[in-house]
Amino acid sequence: MLKAQTQMSLSKYSELYNILVPEDNELRQINELIDFEFVYEELKDKYSATMGRGAVDPIMMFKYLLLKALYPASDKGLVKRAFTDISYKYFLGLNPEDPVIDSSSLTKFRRQRLKDTNILDLLIGKTVKIAKEKGLLNSKTIIVDSTHTNARYNQKSPHQILQILSKDLRENVYKIDEAYKNKMPQKPNHKAKGLLDVEMEYTKKLCDVIRQDERLMLYGHVKEGVDYLDEIIDDHMCELALSKDEDAKVGHKNADTHFFGYKTHIAMSDERIITAATVTSGEKHDGKQLETLVNKSREAGMEVQAVIGDAAYSEKDNIDLANEGKNFKLYSKLSRSVSEGNKRKVEGFFYNKDAGMYVCPEGHMAIKMTTSGKKKHKIEGKTMVETYYFDIDKCKICPLKGACYKEGANTKSYSVSIKSNTHSNHMEFQETADFKLKVKDRYKIEAKNSELKNAHAFGLADSHGISGMNLQAATTIFVVNIKRIMKLMK
Repeated sequence: MLKAQTQMSLSKYSELYNILVPEDNELRQINELIDFEFVYEELKDKYSATMGRGAVDPIMMFKYLLLKALYPASDKGLVKRAFTDISYKYFLGLNPEDPVIDSSSLTKFRRQRLKDTNILDLLIGKTVKIAKEKGLLNSKTIIVDSTHTNARYNQKSPHQILQILSKDLRENVYKIDEAYKNKMPQKPNHKAKGLLDVEMEYTKKLCDVIRQDERLMLYGHVKEGVDYLDEIIDDHMCELALSKDEDAKVGHKNADTHFFGYKTHIAMSDERIITAATVTSGEKHDGKQLETLVNKSREAGMEVQAVIGDAAYSEKDNIDLANEGKNFKLYSKLSRSVSEGNKRKVEGFFYNKDAGMYVCPEGHMAIKMTTSGKKKHKIEGKTMVETYYFDIDKCKICPLKGACYKEGANTKSYSVSIKSNTHSNHMEFQETADFKLKVKDRYKIEAKNSELKNAHAFGLADSHGISGMNLQAATTIFVVNIKRIMKLMK
């Protein structure tokens, strides 16, 4: 049952907040800047109005998630700090002497209350509205890019994940006290049946042994390692037991490196306030998200007259979208090979700008490219064909075999028609002083991606599945936007 928390009930210790949480404290400023009542409106349908015992205040639970995005930590580490940090308690609406939640409540809140909510668009829209009300969002240009996030569970089986994390924890302990090599529980026999159950049991024993030594638990990285393993076993192993992260996919950074996880596609204003975002699996092409980012930015209240992006956004469909459909200028350097060309029976092939190669729908990159056409066509800038060849051994075992690859074929290729007349106007636009000046602003979004990863741990997913990734993106971008708004207000 949902009960609204109208305001913090005062106690004889409340005066401590005026002494220990100064006006320039980051959390105090966030509390004063934002009216969090919108959380009730968004979540009221997730609670019963008459049944069950009173639920923990949803605003407080939401603020816990913001704290986790502001100061990355495990759920247990976050709750423990909330018990002792006076600024945390002030932010959460607690009295100094009040108890905090059990860390398991955060998992339930994420899964039961925030499931199926449009939390990403909601929180970005809220910050854009605040920025506009404060007169801080005046530009009519968005900069677009994507940033990748590695899946929490990678492409490993559940027992492999536990083995790796347990090994890291043991090594950290041995660096402190080598004598512990004789105190650790016996490692499981990996030939035994029920391997996951055996590994989970061993991990629990390992954590119990370390937890009993108060001296070891004073070391932050050891304490966090134990809490992290506890959190995985308690909250996520039920999902891990089924499979790896099924929503995550392999994406390519360039021809030589790849990652397994997700992409968050971002639109950001000149003032460095994120105006839209969408989360996809790692193999999705950046350019395909442009229309969505423009639409979401406009729905959030941003007037979009110009879009700045790298070569991934300069495919033919986007140029047409800018010039004919959405009425904005596209400042994206043209790569001839980005154009889709002739349609194929199997959609989903896209051009990786860093590698200079096409990638198939299953995420495999072409191994070579050839160009065909009459020499005079190349000179005249008329139609040429680029053909991209894929590793036939991978095609033979691909799930799309039969639809994309013909059984028994000796090669698998994908051809692209390059039509200069489609891009001639954009090529001329690229040479203008306006274009050359505008594209220099693209560095701003690269700095924003770096902030997301380095300051707010956005380089690694903190939960399982794309719904969890959406929530992580929502809270992280909300926090980053609010920090930017407060900086601009100064």
